Amino acid sequence: MSKRLGLFLVIAIALVPFAIPSQFLVNLVMLTAFAALLGQSWNIAGGFGGMTSFGHATFFGLGAYAAAILQTRFACNPWLALPIAMALGAAAGAILGGAAFRAGLRGSYFALVTLAVSEALRILANSLDITKGGLGILIPLNPGWRNFQFLDRRAMYGVVVVLLAASVAIAAWLRRSRFGARLIAVRENEDAAAALGIDVVRTKVTALALSGAIAAPAGVVYAQSYLYIDPSIAFGVERSVEMLLVAMVGGAGTVWGPVLGAIVLNTIDDTARTFIATPGFAPMLYGVLLLGIVAWLPHGVAGLLPDKSNGGTRA
Repeated sequence: MSKRLGLFLVIAIALVPFAIPSQFLVNLVMLTAFAALLGQSWNIAGGFGGMTSFGHATFFGLGAYAAAILQTRFACNPWLALPIAMALGAAAGAILGGAAFRAGLRGSYFALVTLAVSEALRILANSLDITKGGLGILIPLNPGWRNFQFLDRRAMYGVVVVLLAASVAIAAWLRRSRFGARLIAVRENEDAAAALGIDVVRTKVTALALSGAIAAPAGVVYAQSYLYIDPSIAFGVERSVEMLLVAMVGGAGTVWGPVLGAIVLNTIDDTARTFIATPGFAPMLYGVLLLGIVAWLPHGVAGLLPDKSNGGTRA
């Protein structure tokens, strides 16, 4: 994507909601930016690192439960949940990656392990008292900046945009940094990268930890936006699939791919819900679109854009 087009996209994402009077429409735009944030977290590991994850909801759920438990059990200020969730997500990524990669897991084996971990956490959350089991955790309504709760959706949208901008900046850094070059080398051929002296395990663990650190704060935002979290919402496979789809459709391994993917998928979803009442029609469209992307656009929607050297094509 060209720098001018990227700059236009940044300005549009930041300013469009403030020109919309309807809170409903603002919420739709916020959900698009939120999906882009989650997609970018998957993109760091799955796109740049080639670590296909079917259980990325693990990090999202840990962040969401961290926010809910800290407020309801320990009366902590919810703003503190953001750095705590970031650290928790990074630690979870490092532990999961360290265990999986040192065991030599890759490809479909790693994907199944991530799915198993997410499902194990969902079952655990259904059983523990601290998570209130299947009933979930209801966060008390107390609007105000101090409590990280806003009556105007534009305020929460601003928080999402800041987190999304940080994630895009990390993706841009990966394209140009030495660490990013090592990560891409590992993605393309682990054996060749190891022969060149790259510490494959350390590189992949670091990338997965970075990915977890991006996804976990998104869970905090979700908890503060909807004031409720339960095991299915936090660790459900649907959330992981959404992250994967956003990155794949937009362009895995690209800087702006997750943003474009979120725009495309949310537009399809909203259009399908508005004009077609058939249940399950939107997921069917997702599947058809994904098949088309895999068959004819291996670099996703981002591959259609000009000036590919600036982030339009897969790194």
